[in-house]
Amino acid sequence: MRDKNLFSAKDEPAAVAVVVRREAPSSGKPGDKAVINNKGEVKGWIGGGCTKGIVIKEALEAIKDQNPRLVRIQPSNEEKDQAGVKNYRMTCISGGMVEIYIEPLLQTKRLHIFGRSHIAKALTAIAHAAGYEIHVISDLVEKEMFPEAKEVIHLKDFKPEERMENDFVVVCTQGEDDEKSLKAAIELHPKYLSFVSSKRKSQSMFTGLQMDGFTKEQLSSIKTPAGLDIKAKTPEEVAISILAQIIQEYRSTPIQISTHDVPEAELLEEQDLYINPVCKIPVQKSTAKHILEYEGEKVYFCCDGCKESFEKEPAAYMK
Repeated sequence: MRDKNLFSAKDEPAAVAVVVRREAPSSGKPGDKAVINNKGEVKGWIGGGCTKGIVIKEALEAIKDQNPRLVRIQPSNEEKDQAGVKNYRMTCISGGMVEIYIEPLLQTKRLHIFGRSHIAKALTAIAHAAGYEIHVISDLVEKEMFPEAKEVIHLKDFKPEERMENDFVVVCTQGEDDEKSLKAAIELHPKYLSFVSSKRKSQSMFTGLQMDGFTKEQLSSIKTPAGLDIKAKTPEEVAISILAQIIQEYRSTPIQISTHDVPEAELLEEQDLYINPVCKIPVQKSTAKHILEYEGEKVYFCCDGCKESFEKEPAAYMK
């Protein structure tokens, strides 16, 4: 369902919105759809006015919590929200009703495994079955050893072009290029990094890495021994414990709806969004049809209804 050409960013968080029901005169019709990325940019059509702003707001929430929802927009908003259903009042004077289903598009979950050990092989098979894209890195590995992996890379040729903040990394070299692999793994700045090792060995490794310039903060983020403590013994059990820890990390960390660490006002400006002071719904400034000027500031509205309400008591809304 996903079209990676819709946005320029590589595999960025997004949600798809589809109009499933409407009552005239809403502009969105059943079957109309759009993709909204984590910056609030919209590609496609699901209607204009307050509908578009509400969809942007709910799509960003869907991306953040990774839960779908049905959004119902209608003139009378007496219905209470139900599980998976959000109700909004249609503020456009023309009226109409529309129901839109919004579903987050799951990002590719990448797992980079350093090493060719039995644990590495077991983890590759189990994680692949769980839907992870596997990349194996080792100078001593051949593709035939890891049939489930998307790619097998020699460590000497491994040169990531960008940080991998959303990726998961496990070093299970177990005696083969431990230090070299750990250095490469740390420099990826991954979402999760674990090292399959005893506490005694890892502490010895970390002492050497500190002497090579790695900080205590970098080393303290490495999970070792790797995996949840389930008293695992076999390679398969250890692999399950590691994958369980990865899933725990994945599910407990909310997806960021923006990749920029900037104040909200600057972020809205960058995204061409303005919060409508009447209904608190985001409006795209570049396409807004209803604009007023109040005390030297432009105020943007999603529809004529919000604009009329503002004109009656502007000072109350601009608090």
